[in-house]
Amino acid sequence: MSSELIYDDIGSYPLPEGTSKEWIEKAFAMPDDALYGMIEDAMWQKINAGVELPTYPQFQHMVAQFSEPMMDDTKTEAPLLIKYEEARIIELEALETLAARYKADRGEKLKLRVCVTGPIELYYNQFQPPVYMDIVLNIAKSVCRFIKHSIECARNYEVRCVSIDEPSMGLDPRIEEDEAVIKALETASQFAFQKGIDTQIHLHSPIFYELVCQVEGISVIGVESAANPSLLQLIDREMLERYDKYLRVGIARTDIMSMAAEYDERHHTRAFGDETILKAIIDEYNNPERVKQRLKHAHAIFGDRIKYTGPDCGLRSFPGQDLAFRLLKNTADGKKAFVEAST
Repeated sequence: MSSELIYDDIGSYPLPEGTSKEWIEKAFAMPDDALYGMIEDAMWQKINAGVELPTYPQFQHMVAQFSEPMMDDTKTEAPLLIKYEEARIIELEALETLAARYKADRGEKLKLRVCVTGPIELYYNQFQPPVYMDIVLNIAKSVCRFIKHSIECARNYEVRCVSIDEPSMGLDPRIEEDEAVIKALETASQFAFQKGIDTQIHLHSPIFYELVCQVEGISVIGVESAANPSLLQLIDREMLERYDKYLRVGIARTDIMSMAAEYDERHHTRAFGDETILKAIIDEYNNPERVKQRLKHAHAIFGDRIKYTGPDCGLRSFPGQDLAFRLLKNTADGKKAFVEAST
């Protein structure tokens, strides 16, 4: 087994109890110590749960976080082309103090994964087909600047991996496999690639994985294989090897609504509103042994072509942070058990 197998998470996380989306929107408009403390606390939860390469906690809307500054004339130098100095990810700025403490305590920099919403997702949230190359490339350049800013402005942490989030590729029938998609993804991933930093693409469907293989700057393709293990059958290991691409495989289900519905039907319960039942659901669908077996199954097919692993998707939809932490901890224990059994 490759020693490169890394446990990361996708990024989004439940809001603390009693915190509204309206409060979050206002807080990010004028960041203060209360917001920074909330972000730090969620990050410590990920670290303490055993996530080896945690993503900064995402509390904002995945599209609006990037599209709104790109639509602001005071922050752009051309239509949808954000100025470098405005390509800020507030959550990363909030983590500098935590990262300094981490470095002082452990004698090394905190290693992070940075997640940005991809140019195709951003384009189709604003425009209808056809794709105009000049517009999508400006969006892609902006995404690249968010990545560049997060890497270059880091003081106490180190960006080890970047993920471009493209959940609609392969699901939205408007998106076609064409040159514009390849060029946009190539442009967005260019800086991280030049710096030798792994760049993942997070997909909800691997249908376009052959197209992604043609993008030089993307080295890792994410597959949500915990909830849908059959998706692994759509990927050809030989093609990954031909293009020198790796996989990030999901080994913990994050579709909490579906899990709860399945559990309720089988046990005649009503999960939501009952934390005891919700904990039981996490432990039934994502106990360490089940997580281990999912990783074992994927590894039997792809071997050392798997470089990253973790939950399928983000955890924003979970009813509370305790449940999200429980899932992350179970995933860590399952991954550890797999590694120990394989060595």
